[in-house]
Amino acid sequence: MTILIFKIILVLAVFGLTMLIAMYSTWAERKLSAVMQDRVGPNRAGPMGLLQPLADGIKMFTKEELIPEGSNRFLFIIGPGIAMLTALITGAVIPWGGDVNIGGESYALQITDINIGVLYLFGVVSIGVYGIMIGGWASNNKYSLLGALRASSQMISYEIAMGLSMISLIMMTGTLSLREIVAQQDAGFANVLYQPLAFLIFMICAFAETNRAPFDLPECETELIGGYHTEYSSMKLGLFLFAEYINMFISSAIMVSFFWGGYNFPFQHELGLSPNALATVQTVVFFLKVFGFIFLFMWVRWTLPRFRYDQLMNLGWKVLLPLSLLNIFVTGVVMYLTGKLN
Repeated sequence: MTILIFKIILVLAVFGLTMLIAMYSTWAERKLSAVMQDRVGPNRAGPMGLLQPLADGIKMFTKEELIPEGSNRFLFIIGPGIAMLTALITGAVIPWGGDVNIGGESYALQITDINIGVLYLFGVVSIGVYGIMIGGWASNNKYSLLGALRASSQMISYEIAMGLSMISLIMMTGTLSLREIVAQQDAGFANVLYQPLAFLIFMICAFAETNRAPFDLPECETELIGGYHTEYSSMKLGLFLFAEYINMFISSAIMVSFFWGGYNFPFQHELGLSPNALATVQTVVFFLKVFGFIFLFMWVRWTLPRFRYDQLMNLGWKVLLPLSLLNIFVTGVVMYLTGKLN
């Protein structure tokens, strides 16, 4: 098997899994919220409502599509596409498991391992705001425009703290490659033990970047009807909503890779497994960690109330930003005193 064929298969597998997990995250969230609110949740489409995501997809595709008068038709259509595209291409640099052996050749379960993987992630994330901003502005609706402005200011504000929180981790690991960051957690402890504050800041920013409660101000229905996607219908609305769940899944995978050992787990090399068996177990462990974070995203949504907008901005600029700068300073001092910083 050539590397090109393997990569094509891996791309299709990652795309399919991403769509499947995002699709059933909608079902899981509705079930989880039902349990927390003493309700039943989806129970009509299939056993335990397992066919509900499929029914929702059919409904989205078959609903009437409306484009408001006075809107910019091209930008109105392309906005959801940008949101969906940036959500999907982020997974290209994530290492999903260890190396597999096929026909005597070793292949990494990663679409591409670029030496600036961290910069790639932040570059794609920064582009993602354009989908929301363009969609809201092109709708020719004041509520949509306000939601788009909220989204852009929120995402830009929290990207700064998120990026600064990563500097301390990069100082410690000395690399921008995600695979190398994960590999360094093989022999020792997970990075979260060395950088707990960086992880906490990164996780809070991930909630804000994905517009998840309590940071869902861009689509605050009590103030803005539906926010930036108020005028959207049919599958265009579905793409915006689906992109949120894909971003939640990818954000969980990134946090697992950066701070929680990625696909590594304790005593994995003492099990005596073959390379392929070990890679399979590592991939299962990786997804179990990811599902844990997805559960956390959902748990927080149905537990904490929404912030006011001034509280959201104060948290980003007055709390998280100074803490991330302090963490960089402390990390530098500790590395200098221990001789790890030249």
